[in-house]
Amino acid sequence: MEGYEIVMASEEERSEILALYKKQVGREFCAWDEDYPSNETIDFDLSRNALFVLKEDGKIKGAVSLDEDEDVERLPYWNPNLAPEGELARLAVLPEEQGKGIGRILLRFGMEELKRRGCRGIHILVNRHNEKAIRCYAVFGFRTVGECHMFEQDFWCYEKEL
Repeated sequence: MEGYEIVMASEEERSEILALYKKQVGREFCAWDEDYPSNETIDFDLSRNALFVLKEDGKIKGAVSLDEDEDVERLPYWNPNLAPEGELARLAVLPEEQGKGIGRILLRFGMEELKRRGCRGIHILVNRHNEKAIRCYAVFGFRTVGECHMFEQDFWCYEKEL
């Protein structure tokens, strides 16, 4: 894929980002619903300069957030030698654009951004049955360090040094 740019999201893109999120609702392995992610979620991410969008020809094709979730941070599996660690969340790609490598591009960008911000490691929760995501994270060398049940789903806890 070429001809794209990844930029920090802006307030003007809110409705397009929210529409991207809503297109994920009901998709296999997606725990999102009509209430999450919401405008408040976008507010949280924008306030921390933590929401990025991948655009092609001015149209948002995907998004990723640098997350801060205390419940995830408190899980006992994370390696203290990789602290400080970051977390990526809300990685979304337009359904009609999936399978073109956009998710991997956003994942790579998110890891690079966390490293630029001083993180030594990254952790991610992955639905235990989401084979596409599991394969994607395996390409990047994530290790399974535990499992948990949160947000009404069973997850693998993945971690990687940056």
